[in-house]
Amino acid sequence: MKMHQFFFLPLLFLSGFLAAESISPNERKLRKAKLPKIRKENSVLLLKKSNFDRALKETKYLLVEFYVSLSQASQNVSKEFAEAARLLKKEAPRIQFGKIDVTDQFDLRKEFNIQEFPTVKFFVDGIREAPIDCKGVRQASAFITWLKRQTGHSTVLINSTDQVEAIINADDLAVIGFFKELHKDSVEVFRETAKDVPEMPFGMTSSEDICAHYGIQTNTLVVFKKGKPVHNEVLEDGRQNKLDLTKIIKTFTLDLVTEYNLEMLSVVFQTSVKIFDVPVENHILLFIPTNSKTFNTTYENYKSAAAEFRGKIMFVVVNTNETRNGRIFEYFRIREVDVPAVRILNLTSQAKYKMPADEVTVENVRHFCQSYLDGKAKLHLSSEEIAKDWDKMPVKVLVGKNFNRIVFNRTMTVFVMFYAPWSYECRKLLPIWDELGEKYQSHEDVIIAKIDVTANDVLSVVMDRYPFFRLFPAGPDIQEVPYAGEHNLEAFSEFLEEQIKMKAETREKGPSRGMKEVLSQKETVITEKEEL
Repeated sequence: MKMHQFFFLPLLFLSGFLAAESISPNERKLRKAKLPKIRKENSVLLLKKSNFDRALKETKYLLVEFYVSLSQASQNVSKEFAEAARLLKKEAPRIQFGKIDVTDQFDLRKEFNIQEFPTVKFFVDGIREAPIDCKGVRQASAFITWLKRQTGHSTVLINSTDQVEAIINADDLAVIGFFKELHKDSVEVFRETAKDVPEMPFGMTSSEDICAHYGIQTNTLVVFKKGKPVHNEVLEDGRQNKLDLTKIIKTFTLDLVTEYNLEMLSVVFQTSVKIFDVPVENHILLFIPTNSKTFNTTYENYKSAAAEFRGKIMFVVVNTNETRNGRIFEYFRIREVDVPAVRILNLTSQAKYKMPADEVTVENVRHFCQSYLDGKAKLHLSSEEIAKDWDKMPVKVLVGKNFNRIVFNRTMTVFVMFYAPWSYECRKLLPIWDELGEKYQSHEDVIIAKIDVTANDVLSVVMDRYPFFRLFPAGPDIQEVPYAGEHNLEAFSEFLEEQIKMKAETREKGPSRGMKEVLSQKETVITEKEEL
């Protein structure tokens, strides 16, 4: 009996397997058809965590917009995104468009590191890992060109001068690659660059006659503007990468000097955003009233220096007569008596540099820019003076000159509010912060402090939207703990108590020097005029 059971078990398994295999293709289609279709809106799939994986498996190419519904920028791009989906629907049915409102889709937001809105990513063959970023594309026509270059040929192969002329005269800007042969690393870099610059046509040739006609003797990328060459970039294998070429090419979409406006405000206060998506992190700004008698001469000197640094430094002019530019003056601490003034800003580090010379000449601007690129320019740090009674109130008043000395010490835990005096949200929270200071006034190893970040440069802390809060725990190591809780006394207190408890459990026991000894240390002074 046992042997019979042993014999029939494999037969039972085999029969089940055969039954599964005997399902016809039509039956499979019927079973698949029972799954509800992913809903669409204006030819765009409406995606979320529950159907995202399925959408990937069912599409060859999927372009996804990650957005937040309340963002105006997201709304603008969504319209163009939907138009591109409509136009490509019949022409390229294998390409699907999808969008995800990540307002409450925290898992997807974290998985794909979505920090800007909107963010667009391209998924190929259902592969979820490492999607291709679609950066800087905002128009329907550009989305279509970008997709065609990702899924097909990114450049046009040119065989005649008539083809070259047709391409360079069809659009305002065009890029042509002239090569000795089409099997070099620099050719592949050129092709990859074309994929990321859908705003303009790209062509390439290895014809000796065409190269000779345009006076090209070595591998060269040429940017044409209105049919005329405006930039030649010699290409060498291993010397340039895609980002280098993209920077150079995209800067020609802007004038040599860009006038500052409110649209560019996010460049300063959100470092991940670049002016018009041109990936140049170094910006030089000329502050000057446009109605001044010396404006034309000063502007021409400034503009003359700009051509030499195209692709390396973005040149911007700020009209100091425009009252809506007040926040940018405040950010750079520009006063009326300072203008004309020239500053360089690194968007990544937020480091600011002041041109040493007062006169805006071509030579002075050129020297300033080159010294910055060579790493020789000195940082310009601003600070208010230390008030005599800065430590007399429950909330200590920090400035640039005493910030590092107070917050980075071994014995005191320091909780700091970073604020802007003009901000309504900041002004509303200051009384609550005063209450917190009073609550911990008797604690020998706790300091509650505040700093006006519109008047003081603090390079040791990455700036965030006002108001923001950072806790600096006591101990030998420099640490910074961001606060992300609610803005009320109870929440601030709970966070502080938790951090103090955690630190007490891990740090070694030792004598506390207390507030008085910390405050008696020698001041490290950085004056507003002193450049480090």
